[in-house]
Amino acid sequence: MTKKQTTAPTTSTSDQTWVLSSLEHDQLARAKKHPIPRRHLKGPELLVLWALRLYLLFMMAVVAYQVWIAAR
Repeated sequence: MTKKQTTAPTTSTSDQTWVLSSLEHDQLARAKKHPIPRRHLKGPELLVLWALRLYLLFMMAVVAYQVWIAAR
């Protein structure tokens, strides 16, 4: 007895668009609501994100200082 290999049929973007446009509102909301797992970031990606966080904190301090100086 041989096992049959089943493969999922591939769908094109136009097919997906057609299917999503034919769904009712609640069906569309249910189809769109699926969990996306968190991505595990590597070294350079983490470095860029931490640099952006530090830049944001620095710029918040600059803006707060400018507002404080302008209010004098």
